[in-house]
Amino acid sequence: MSTNKKDKELIYNSKEAWIALDNFIKKSNPSNLFILTDKNTRKHCIPYFLEKAIFEFTPYIITIPAGEKYKNISTCVDVWNTLSENGADRNSLIINLGGGVVTDLGGFVASTYNRGVNFINIPTSLLAIVDASVGGKNGIDLGHLKNQIGVINSPEMVIIDTAFLKTLPSEHLTSGIAEMLKHGVIHSKAYWNEVKIINVYNKDEFEKLIWGSINIKKEVVSKDPFEKDLRKTLNYGHTLGHAIESYFLESSEKKTLLHGEAIAIGIILATYISSETHNFSKNTLEEVSKSILNYFSKVEFTNMDIENIIKLLVFDKKNRNGKVLFVLLEDIGAYQTNCTVNNELIYKAFEYYKNL
Repeated sequence: MSTNKKDKELIYNSKEAWIALDNFIKKSNPSNLFILTDKNTRKHCIPYFLEKAIFEFTPYIITIPAGEKYKNISTCVDVWNTLSENGADRNSLIINLGGGVVTDLGGFVASTYNRGVNFINIPTSLLAIVDASVGGKNGIDLGHLKNQIGVINSPEMVIIDTAFLKTLPSEHLTSGIAEMLKHGVIHSKAYWNEVKIINVYNKDEFEKLIWGSINIKKEVVSKDPFEKDLRKTLNYGHTLGHAIESYFLESSEKKTLLHGEAIAIGIILATYISSETHNFSKNTLEEVSKSILNYFSKVEFTNMDIENIIKLLVFDKKNRNGKVLFVLLEDIGAYQTNCTVNNELIYKAFEYYKNL
């Protein structure tokens, strides 16, 4: 059941954003103000945030460990206890300042504490800016299984300030590009043709494409907030991508992949499968694959790896009646949801990826 408060989120940019935040806090007059960060965000982003935000009283900063492995119920319990011990009530406000782990977990914590308190997302990573903080999905992992526990509940507002991107390590910036590339293939040839050659060093061009990506997700979510059909396209590449991410997260022998690194592989695999089942152009498949590999290094998979990844597909949230359902493409911007794919074709997709 959803607790979604509104169909459209209020997303603010640059100077306007900080004025909107100030106005909201004055108008809502929260009884307590909490800032949720992780250790990296507290070090690199809090100073800039405190320069920009205006508070009549000092907010309480809650810091969680950094990393996907801490996006779990144990961390939530710690945050809930901290809120309770510091007088949080239903008129409190939680500001989630961080990447996708912080906005996902923080939104879930806020949506469930005292049956729901107001929260604001201020994403600081590219992945969170173009994807995780927008759309009202909040949640945590169940063990190594991605986002198995959660709610759909929109923040009061999302504050976008691309100045935070200056704090990111290069691999985290690249991780967010995977979601922008995904938005390109599911939306339109026009956006795909721009984003496939994205130049992160051209500030104006990069910011334009970031907002293009945000607006694509906003448009999809506004038409299908509860993922009946169109919103499933935002999971393109995620069926196998999430399984890959989960497998590498649980394995003591594998280096953990960033979300975007796993999704980049998932996009290539899903596009190959689309070419085999839905007549997606082989030339465009090659273009998509090469564009992704311009940003992401290849990862090696053994047959045992692939077998274990396939086993994890049963936990995908799009599944119905025990069937694993994929989003596939007929062309750039032309999708089909609820597609079944046999395991033999999945192995062939991994073989295609291996030989790129």
